[in-house]
Amino acid sequence: MILEQIDKRLLDIASESDEVLKDIYDEIDRVSLLNSDRILSAFIENQVSYTDFSDINGYGDYDAGRDKLEKIFAKVLGTEDALVRPQIMSGTNALYLAFSALLKHGDTLISLTGTPYDSLQEMIGLCGGSSQSLIANGVNYEQIDLKDGNFDTEKIIERLKKNDVKLVEVQRSRGYSQRPSLNIAKIEAVINKIREVNKEAIIMVDNCYGELVEEKEPGHVGADVVVGSLMKNLGGGIASTGGYIAGKKEYVQMIAERLTAPGIGKKQGANFNQNNSFFKGLFMAPNAVRNAMKTAVFASYMLEKTGFKNVSPRYDEKRTDIIQTVELGSKENLVNFAQGIQESSPIDSFVRVMPAPMPGYPFDEVMACGSFTQGSTIELSADAPVIEPYILYMQGGLSLEYGKLGILLALSKLKINS
Repeated sequence: MILEQIDKRLLDIASESDEVLKDIYDEIDRVSLLNSDRILSAFIENQVSYTDFSDINGYGDYDAGRDKLEKIFAKVLGTEDALVRPQIMSGTNALYLAFSALLKHGDTLISLTGTPYDSLQEMIGLCGGSSQSLIANGVNYEQIDLKDGNFDTEKIIERLKKNDVKLVEVQRSRGYSQRPSLNIAKIEAVINKIREVNKEAIIMVDNCYGELVEEKEPGHVGADVVVGSLMKNLGGGIASTGGYIAGKKEYVQMIAERLTAPGIGKKQGANFNQNNSFFKGLFMAPNAVRNAMKTAVFASYMLEKTGFKNVSPRYDEKRTDIIQTVELGSKENLVNFAQGIQESSPIDSFVRVMPAPMPGYPFDEVMACGSFTQGSTIELSADAPVIEPYILYMQGGLSLEYGKLGILLALSKLKINS
């Protein structure tokens, strides 16, 4: 039994957390109810039927369920249209699909959030040497770093006044950095500023890890394109693959034609019998996100109370995604904590976590993810580049109870600092 392996001191701190964190948990519940209402209303409005779960094979013609699903995603994300397909295998795949559809030779892409997440760097062409990167295909890339954890609005406005930028991209989550994730209010403010000086640039938001954490999505505040993975929040821990791209109809159509072919667009694409899991995953997503948020808050509280430094966000800080980070100070602590998460996983608990090279990442990675869906980060997982200062990134947790067990076992493998 896992609880029998936990030091009494850790169990005492965990017990006191229930009262300390009650108001924070209540606020998470409030947001979850609002998002549940939006999703349930979209299901009812679109008259989802059992027949919408039919397995459509071959070309995937006339899939009414797929069409309803995409209307519901658009409604939930505050956009005109959406592309939700099992053929989109990950968030990185969704981002590349959108970039490559919307950007042509000679176009300029600007990241408004500095250096992008590690797995995006080779896709853009900042490292590696792929002939299929954006830069290799003639796309110009620039970036504007954040300033004190917020958009550098002055530099952004000055650059966009030149009216020669095709697309600007915002990465909502922190990625492998210690900058804060960006909440909807900050994203809305920068979108409004951009539109004051430039009406033409496409504004795209990488929404991975952020869906349903707040009351609104980037589409509700003016983003033209919103991108994410169904193995994260909106899959609800039920979807076993897939990704989404939502936004203005014209852009979604362009991206759909990149996925299939010009003239086909959204009209074809077999669902591989995934409609049921996609509908059910979205339906359960507010609850999955709620539990992942509570698990992150609990982890933050436990890490702070046991003396670890640079815990971000702090347990009582406002959150805009499901990611929790902590500086563990040594390779040994990093690997041991990840191993604790792996050992408390329902799948592959017997696997020994070790640093290893990972495709798309410039450094050895340590990853713990004993999940029902391989690589699912709405299920409890932890990963990190094995470099100083040894910062671990945690996310997910389909229930607070399972999340607590995982965090407590991981902590039991470390030297408590105070």
